[in-house]
Amino acid sequence: MSFTKSDLQHKYSWVHTKEDDPKLTGEPDHNLLNRSEGYEVFYMIKKLMAGWELKNVASGHKIEKMIKEHPANLRSQAHVKEWISTNWNRY
Repeated sequence: MSFTKSDLQHKYSWVHTKEDDPKLTGEPDHNLLNRSEGYEVFYMIKKLMAGWELKNVASGHKIEKMIKEHPANLRSQAHVKEWISTNWNRY
């Protein structure tokens, strides 16, 4: 089963500025993650699900919840990914 945009549980902005790239590729890096931008959150969910071989929508929902609730001082994609990995079993 694949996680789609319609599976997202929160409302997001899908408008991007000229500097933002709505077609993100590669691995989560030290770029900042904007938790309000749909394409950034969706990208992270899809990358983590693929990398960790998660296949059900409930896993995508769990990642989304963790992205929304991660500590505010962790802003880079890499730090958010690490925090989710470390705290996965607590959620």
